[in-house]
Amino acid sequence: MSQPKPNKTKQAVIIGAGIAGIASAIRLSVKGYQVTVFEANDYAGGKLTAFEQDGYRFDAGPSLFTMPHYVDALFTLAGKNPRKYFNYIKKDTSCTYFWDDGTQLTAWADQDDFADEVQKKLGVPAVKVTKRLQKARRMYELAGQIFMEKPLNRFSTWWSKDVVKTLLHLSKLDLLKSMHKANADQLENPKLVQLFDRYATYNGSDPYRAPGILNMIPHLEHGVGTFLPEKGMHQITTSLVELAQDLGVSFRYNSRVKKIIIEGGKAAGVELDNETFKAEVVLSNMDITPSYRRLMPEVKAPETKLRQEKSSSALIFYWGIKKAFTQLGLHNIFFSSNYKQEFEEIFKGKVPAADPTVYVNITSKDVPGDAPEGCENWFVMVNVPTHNGQDWEVLIPQYKALIIQKLNKILQTDLANLIETEETLSPIEIERKTSSAGGSLYGTSSNSRYAAFLRHPNDHSNIDGLYFAGGSVHPGGGIPLCLLSARIVSEIIPQP
Repeated sequence: MSQPKPNKTKQAVIIGAGIAGIASAIRLSVKGYQVTVFEANDYAGGKLTAFEQDGYRFDAGPSLFTMPHYVDALFTLAGKNPRKYFNYIKKDTSCTYFWDDGTQLTAWADQDDFADEVQKKLGVPAVKVTKRLQKARRMYELAGQIFMEKPLNRFSTWWSKDVVKTLLHLSKLDLLKSMHKANADQLENPKLVQLFDRYATYNGSDPYRAPGILNMIPHLEHGVGTFLPEKGMHQITTSLVELAQDLGVSFRYNSRVKKIIIEGGKAAGVELDNETFKAEVVLSNMDITPSYRRLMPEVKAPETKLRQEKSSSALIFYWGIKKAFTQLGLHNIFFSSNYKQEFEEIFKGKVPAADPTVYVNITSKDVPGDAPEGCENWFVMVNVPTHNGQDWEVLIPQYKALIIQKLNKILQTDLANLIETEETLSPIEIERKTSSAGGSLYGTSSNSRYAAFLRHPNDHSNIDGLYFAGGSVHPGGGIPLCLLSARIVSEIIPQP
C-alpha cells in the first residue's frame, strides 16, 4: 500500500474544506505534496456538517450515504485501517414512500423483496421491477466508469476498451429519452414511474428533461446498498479530517482566499487578507462560478459552462419532534400529486412548488443520542429553485405551513404541537455558507443529454498547476461523485 512520502518540498494549496477538498488533500499528501487547506468557515465539511440544538443533533447537509467504499479507499490508500476511523451500517430499507391517497411502500434494499413489495402495493409484476433494476445495473456497468471515474477531457479516456464496449451498446443507455420517458415506457404504473423519476433529484435535476442514462442511479441503492455512519453523516467529515491531519495536512480555518496567484501562465499560490502563500499546485474546491468571478477575475472565464442551468437548491427545516413515529424510517418521501408541475415550477417558473415532494430524514432511528428518548430529529427538505431574488423571509413560513399540512394529512398527526426546536436553511444561507452559486446543491443540473460533457473539467486548459474538485465540476455533485472528483484530480496532478 502507498505510504506518505517524507521530506515533502512541493506545496499544494486547496481552497475549501468541502468533502472533495478534504479527499483531495489526503490523496495529494499521499502522493508526496505538503498540503495546506484554506477554509473560510470555522469548520470543515462544506455542506456535510452538523449542529446540536436543545438536546437534538442534526446532520446539516447530505443525508444519503451510498458507495461507502469510496470513503474506505482513502484510508486504504494512506495505509490505514478504515475501521479504526470510520464505521457504518447497511440499511435493510432504502426508503419509505408515501402518496396522498394513503398508499405506502417500503423500498427494501434487497431487490427481490422490493419487487415483491411493489407487486403487493402497486400491482406491478415483480418480474418487471427486477428487469428494471437489472437494466440500471447494466447501464452502470457500461457507462459508470466512463462518465463518473475518468476525466472526459483526456484522449486516453476515450481510447479504451471500455469506451468501445459502451459504444457498441449505446442504444441500451436511453440517451435519446428523458428519464421520465424511459421509466414510463418500461414501468407504466404512475406511482412506480414517479418513484424511479425521483432519482433525478440526486443531482438536482428534472426527470422530464434529464437524459435516460441517469436511470443507472437506482443501482447505487438496490445494487450496492444504502448505508449510515454509526455516528451520523457528519462522521464522514470528521473521520477524513482526522486522517488528513494524521498525514500532515494543515487545515487553516477562518481563512478566506481572496485571489489565486497566476504568474507566467501558471498557478503560483493564493492571496489572503494579510498573507501570500506560494504553492506549485492550486486546487479550488470552491464552486466553479465564484472560483472564476472572485478568485481570478482577470482570467477569461468559460462563460458557456458558467451559464449552464444550475441544479435545484433546498429549503430545509430541522425539527426536534417530541414523539416517535413507528411508520417512518431513516429515509422517507412524501410525493407531490403532480410531479411534472413541481419540476416546471422549480426550473422554469423559478418559484417553490405549490405541492412539493417532502423528504424527511431521521437519523435518531439508528444513531442513539441524536434525540432525547421518545423523540426524533427530523431533517425536512423540499427542492426549491436557486436564489434568484425570491423573498425567502416570506416563503419560509408559507412553506412550513404547507409542509405541516401535507405531513399531518398523511401521518394523521398534529406536527405544529410536536416541534420543540427548529432551525432552517434556505438557498441564501446555503450560498453564504458554501459559496455555491445561488445555493445550488450540485452545481449545474443534468437537464440535457449533453450535461455530463459540459461540466468544467478538473484542470485548467491554459493555466498549469490549476485544478478543480467538488460538486460543480466533473463528474458532479453528491458525496460519491465529489470523492471521485478528488480521485480524478489527484491522478492528473503530476508527481512532485
